[in-house]
Amino acid sequence: MWRELQLGLAGASSPARAAQPVGWRAGRAVMPAAFMAQAAGWFAHFEALAAADVALYFEDTLQAAAALLGAWHARKTVWWPGDALPATAQRLAEQVGAFAGDWPGRADATAAVADAPQPDWQPLDPQACQLVVFTSGSSGEPTAISKRLHQLFDEVRALEAEFGARIDGAAIHATVSHQHIYGLLFRILWPLAAGRPLAAERVAYLEDLHAAPGRIALIASPAHLKRLQLANTGDLPERLAAVFSSGGPLPADALPPCAERLGQTPIEIYGSSETGGVAWRQRPPGAGDAEPWRAMPGVEWQLADGQLQLRSAHIGNHTGSDWYTAADHARAEGPGFVLLGRADRIVKIEEKRVSLAAVEQALLDGGQVREARALLLPGSRQELGVVLVPTPEGWARVDTEGRAAWLAPLRERLAALLEATVRPRRWRLVSDLPANTQGKTTQAALQALFDPLRPAARVLKREPLSATLRIDIEARYPGFDGHFENQPVLPGVVQLDWAERFARELFALQPAFAGLEQLKFQQVIRPGSTVELTLTVNADGSELRFALASERGPHASGKLRFGAAA
Repeated sequence: MWRELQLGLAGASSPARAAQPVGWRAGRAVMPAAFMAQAAGWFAHFEALAAADVALYFEDTLQAAAALLGAWHARKTVWWPGDALPATAQRLAEQVGAFAGDWPGRADATAAVADAPQPDWQPLDPQACQLVVFTSGSSGEPTAISKRLHQLFDEVRALEAEFGARIDGAAIHATVSHQHIYGLLFRILWPLAAGRPLAAERVAYLEDLHAAPGRIALIASPAHLKRLQLANTGDLPERLAAVFSSGGPLPADALPPCAERLGQTPIEIYGSSETGGVAWRQRPPGAGDAEPWRAMPGVEWQLADGQLQLRSAHIGNHTGSDWYTAADHARAEGPGFVLLGRADRIVKIEEKRVSLAAVEQALLDGGQVREARALLLPGSRQELGVVLVPTPEGWARVDTEGRAAWLAPLRERLAALLEATVRPRRWRLVSDLPANTQGKTTQAALQALFDPLRPAARVLKREPLSATLRIDIEARYPGFDGHFENQPVLPGVVQLDWAERFARELFALQPAFAGLEQLKFQQVIRPGSTVELTLTVNADGSELRFALASERGPHASGKLRFGAAA
């Protein structure tokens, strides 16, 4: 297996492996010979390039794998971004000499050489720094992190040692992108090294797996698993070899639906872009967040002043003899450790230090809060904002007693912890924390919840392709400004903004606005109203239908179209 990892060729030279598919695309097997031909085409293309650094982005996982291996064997350093947005491409253009793959609007994005001969594949240099990945940007701009190939190989070997027996004979399917380090390892490198077939397409909805044959190992994110009650899982519990979850914390209340709908709880992986995967756990349905983590093979850990330190050959740029200080507090429990919150989330407000982790923990300890995020809001005056996901009991109190009454005891808890000048001034109640395709809740997404033009909204019902929200419109909502002085009404453009804004929070829409159709405005919306917004999208995110209604009847409806970025 080590030599196959170095070669990166999925063991295609082995007769037994050559008869097994490397993966599946649109229900059709992709055999090793076809995969090798594509890798050879990419090798020929990259070998001819003068540039030493190339940026790769692909929607298709098998294409990404072939291009990655071709570039590595051509001794290129691969930059592996999480998206192909114009701003990302612009930043990368300062670092790389070539782009390859699915880069909308870039005429210089290149393709593989057709019918290239098979090269004399040689083992890769494990010490070479040939991969640059990025942090999620959860605390700001994504940060580039260089990886030596042996770090990836060592981590894959640890994954196989710990979990390989569980997923023998299973095909790899995923809800997460392979453009993140978690997806790269679990969707590409591990299955290629171990000879397990991988799916070219990302799973948008678990219903997509009904047509997938045989046993399945599912590479998932907390964002998908938290919404599992919406999925029709059919016979998946009988066919699931294992479910993995990484990229963010999985709330304890997501475990019972997983056990019910999938027949098992996920194997949670703890790590980061810097460290790779370093520990794991599989909690029973009734377990809480205090369930300990156990180290992966080859990973050592210790505590220094309550902060977790790690040591392994695949962590950072360390030699394996240095200790890496993680950004988490922890305590020892049995052979493992329990995480106690981030250690580096200290902000200054009015020259006073505030621990965001301590604020969040105090709110969670108060009860009736499922998830909490505290953040420093940008602006001329520094102030603290809080985003809360109430429990069902919490929402029931909000409905019966009002938002202010429900928040009152939480404010009191923080009054005992924080001075008046640094206490949170702005609060948002949401049904779920916003999450990107990697399952990460980013700083930008949290800040967007405090946009003055984003009204208070609650998701009442959610299906894979539709949702209904209740929007309470305050009399002072700024969208009324200028429309009109004595008889304020909500402008139609604001209603369209709501439709797109909330649809993008809940669904994966295409990036560029492409037009309006069937637009109707039946009744005006006035300050103090409560309306329901119904959203329906199609499977590829190119069409959004919306309707606004209240107890007075329909207010507006229409269809918005979206397409790829220009």
